[in-house]
Amino acid sequence: MITFTRRLYNWCRRFRHRCGYGVHSPSDFFLITSVIYENYSYYAYKELQKGVCCKSNRYRTKVYRLLFRLINYYTPESVIDIACDGGISMSYMKAASKKLTFYSLSDAKDDEVVKKLDQLLDEMDKIDCLHIGFTPYYKDIFDKAIGHVNEKSIIIVCNPYSSDKKREWWNNLQRDNRVVLTFDLYDIGIILFPKDRYKQNYIVNFL
Repeated sequence: MITFTRRLYNWCRRFRHRCGYGVHSPSDFFLITSVIYENYSYYAYKELQKGVCCKSNRYRTKVYRLLFRLINYYTPESVIDIACDGGISMSYMKAASKKLTFYSLSDAKDDEVVKKLDQLLDEMDKIDCLHIGFTPYYKDIFDKAIGHVNEKSIIIVCNPYSSDKKREWWNNLQRDNRVVLTFDLYDIGIILFPKDRYKQNYIVNFL
């Protein structure tokens, strides 16, 4: 878990990136101000909150609620979840859309996750939404997934600053020409692939 002092420090560092400041794209501004920063208390929050506990491999409630809003906003047909958080993220994302087809690989052994993802992608052909949660195989998973994205695909990456190695990978990923838009919220990274956009990396003060 990130300490309060560290979170406060990062909030100060990211202060000028609050509330969509400096974002000129209307769609990106809307995502930040009306989805990421939305404070509306959705009907499902109260019931879903019962499943959230404070362990090291868990998001804050604030982040789980954002996962709910992202699914509610983008309405993907399917989600692949590799969270390893006891099914909490799955519960939040499922609650956001009754039409959602959900594939969870969280129960697979670490050394089998990439293989199972490969088998699943052979059947699906494309990725609508992929949540790369609390797994040490984030790089292998992303490398396998990138060949199956399209302009509507969404990839959500857990804790891009959780280690020096992952921070370096995340920074390199932002420069990757296959990636178009990234939103760096510190707790998660959101990756989008619209074909009609210039490459852009946003920092969002979501702390």
